[in-house]
Amino acid sequence: MAELIAGIDEVGRGCLAGPVYAAAVILPVAPRLRGLRDSKALTASAREALVPRIEARALSWAIGIATPAEIDEINILQATFLAMRRALAALAVTPDRCLVDGNQNPRLGLPTELVIGGDALHDCIMAASIVAKVARDAEMRRLCAEHPRYGFSRHKGYGTREHLQALQQHGPCSIHRRSFAPCAQGSLDLLDLLADGDSLLEPVADDVIAIELAAGAERGANRRSSADDYDGAARA
Repeated sequence: MAELIAGIDEVGRGCLAGPVYAAAVILPVAPRLRGLRDSKALTASAREALVPRIEARALSWAIGIATPAEIDEINILQATFLAMRRALAALAVTPDRCLVDGNQNPRLGLPTELVIGGDALHDCIMAASIVAKVARDAEMRRLCAEHPRYGFSRHKGYGTREHLQALQQHGPCSIHRRSFAPCAQGSLDLLDLLADGDSLLEPVADDVIAIELAAGAERGANRRSSADDYDGAARA
């Protein structure tokens, strides 16, 4: 019997607002699903067209979410791991092992291989990335209707100029991550930050995290994690 491998990836880790999503996808060995690529190399319409095909072809797929409140409580790294574990637990079948995009071990309780750049190398991770991205984008469009002043349907919570200007004007809303520096600033004097690095504030290829302003907060949160969270072992 063929080994069951789950590809796992996250989306939204570097956003200033909204949940972090993860997806787990188990694909059959063959035939290969045409059109699979790194989600960042696909247009939004191409990703949306692939999702029903991925869901139809997959032996199992699932999504896990960690909320903004959970992100603030346990830090973004641990919340990302939590979303990954929830996605894995929601699969209808248990895989033999997991392929995870990245270099940090989420401790899934199964044999796990960490693959840097895995969303451009392995079909199951590509599929997970696409499923997670499309699901989170849809949620951010829904949340935009609840919080229309921030433009979430356009930037999906990333730290764009539009988003930072809205933060300065209106302050953070209930789905902003208060542990991230731009959302935590009492005065929200963000135009000074914008002046020195506009190019750092735009999402690249619609998904690459361009969030230098929040990076300091994330690094600080990561340092508060125990040393065990940074075990570089490739096996859980």
